[in-house]
Amino acid sequence: MAKIRKLTKNQKRRIQSNHYNKINKKNIEWQDDMLGHFDNGLVIARHAKHADVETENGEVFRCNIRRTLKSVVVGDKVSWRKGSEQLQGISGVIEAIYPRKNELSRPDYYDGIKVMASNIDQIIIVSAVLPELSLNIIDRYLVICENAKIPALIVLNKIDLLNDDERQEVEKQLDIYRNIGYQSLCLSAQTGEGMEKLDRYLSQGTSIFVGQSGVGKSSLINQILPESNILTNKVSTNSGLGQHTTTASYLYQLPQGGKLIDSPGIREFGLWHLEVEQITQGYIEFQSILGLCKFRDCKHNTDPNCAIREAVEEGKINRTRFENYHRLIESSKEVKGQRYFKNN
Repeated sequence: MAKIRKLTKNQKRRIQSNHYNKINKKNIEWQDDMLGHFDNGLVIARHAKHADVETENGEVFRCNIRRTLKSVVVGDKVSWRKGSEQLQGISGVIEAIYPRKNELSRPDYYDGIKVMASNIDQIIIVSAVLPELSLNIIDRYLVICENAKIPALIVLNKIDLLNDDERQEVEKQLDIYRNIGYQSLCLSAQTGEGMEKLDRYLSQGTSIFVGQSGVGKSSLINQILPESNILTNKVSTNSGLGQHTTTASYLYQLPQGGKLIDSPGIREFGLWHLEVEQITQGYIEFQSILGLCKFRDCKHNTDPNCAIREAVEEGKINRTRFENYHRLIESSKEVKGQRYFKNN
C-alpha cells in the first residue's frame, strides 16, 4: 500500500482557499436602482468578504464591499447604501472609505503590510506579570506605537498573583517607562483590582488591545463588557446570519463611553517590515541624542564616540532598553534573511 504523503502548510492553505472560493463564487450583485441614498457609518466588524456597518443611530447592517476599495478594516468611517431588500443576509454596500487619521498594521508573509484597524486614539499593550514580565515584548509593541504615531498605555494584568515584594519589583520595572513619558497600570481581571482606572482610559476615544496569547485580554474584555455577545446578537438579527459567524476583528461600544477594538490578528507583531532607522525612531529617549554621534552611520553599539552608548553609560538611557533595542534589530535582520517578504 502506497504511503500517504502529508500536505504542506502552503498546500493546505491553497485547498482551503479554493474550497472557500467555490462556496462563495456566486457573489451578490446589487443593481444601482436597488440601493438607497448614501449614509455615513462605522465599520465595527470585518469578515472575509463582508463588513458590519453601524449607523449613527446604532443599527448594524452587514454589507458587501465595492471591489474598487482596496481595504476595509474595523474603525473605518465609510459611506454606504442600504439595499431595498436583503440578499442572502446582506443589507447594503460600502461605497467609499473616508480618509484615515492613522492605521495599525502588521507584516504578513503572504500579503505584505496588512492594515488591521484604523482611526485609533490609543494602543493598550497588555502584558502579564507571570510567568515573567517581558520588557523586550513591551519594547517591541512600543516601537510599533511610535511608528504608527499612536499613544500607548502599558497594562500589566494578573497583579493579584504577586506578593508585596514582587509588586514592588514590577513597579520598579514600570518606572523605566514612566520616566520616559509612558503611562502604565497594574490590575487584575480576575479580582477587578485597578479596573476602574482602565475604564477611565477606555472612555477616551477608540482603543485597541495588543498583547501575546495568555496575558488575559479576553478576561479583561469580559470584565469591561460582561455581556459582550449582545452586539453579536444585534448583528445576527439585522443581517439574518448566525451569531457564530467567524469575525477577525470587532469594535465594541463601551457603556462608559469610548470604543474598544479586539482583533485576534494582532496578538503578535514582527518588526521585520521596519528598517533599522524606524526601529531606532521607535525609542523616544533616543530622539534628543540622535545626530550627536561622531559617525553618521553609527550603529550605536561598539562605534567610537557614540552619543547613545555614552548616554547609557551615564545613566541617561536605561541599559535594559538599550540592550532590547539591539535584540530587536538582530531579530528583525534574522527573520528578513530567512524568507522573502513582500513590502507593499
